[in-house]
Amino acid sequence: MSLEEESLLARARQGDLEAFERLAAAYERKVYNLAYRLTGNHDDASDVAQEALIKVYTSLGDFRGDASFSTWLYRVVSNACLDELRRRKRQRATSLDEPMATDDGGLPRQLADQGDGPEEALDRKELQTMVQRAISALDDEHRVVIVLRDIQGYSYQEIADYLGLSLGTVKSRLSRARTALQKKFSELELFGPNFVRRVQGR
Repeated sequence: MSLEEESLLARARQGDLEAFERLAAAYERKVYNLAYRLTGNHDDASDVAQEALIKVYTSLGDFRGDASFSTWLYRVVSNACLDELRRRKRQRATSLDEPMATDDGGLPRQLADQGDGPEEALDRKELQTMVQRAISALDDEHRVVIVLRDIQGYSYQEIADYLGLSLGTVKSRLSRARTALQKKFSELELFGPNFVRRVQGR
């Protein structure tokens, strides 16, 4: 943590909202990306990310500094996403193919254009959509570890810290998640050694 970040955190813990907003801005994109990958829905990701940041602000007094601020922040976001997923299951079962509701009717779920040509952009959108559907079909506990490790690129130890799990549990869940995804991707003829790179547009 930089000196500036430490200063902002100290001020935020004393109730300085402007300091917290500046602190949150540095993590806003990562928080949203994590929320999107876990919820599989742009609207829910925005809502969950906002709710998580509010919870972080109101819970700053509970932050003891045992872990880094980012570790604590991502743990709060992950838990907020899992709470949202559990709430969804209680309310209704959502089809993975269900379109997003808009004022003009339903639209298929797609990821934002990455700036490629029309054919490349279409291929990437289709791939990302299929990968996201496969990830969304995982159990919640498997989804969160596969997203944190293979999509977001965090280390095993970071994931263990974020989720409050042992390294062994993280590795076990990740192995099961990868096996489930490999089976799904094989069925779709998507799986290959560079599939994460293709999903991320690298």
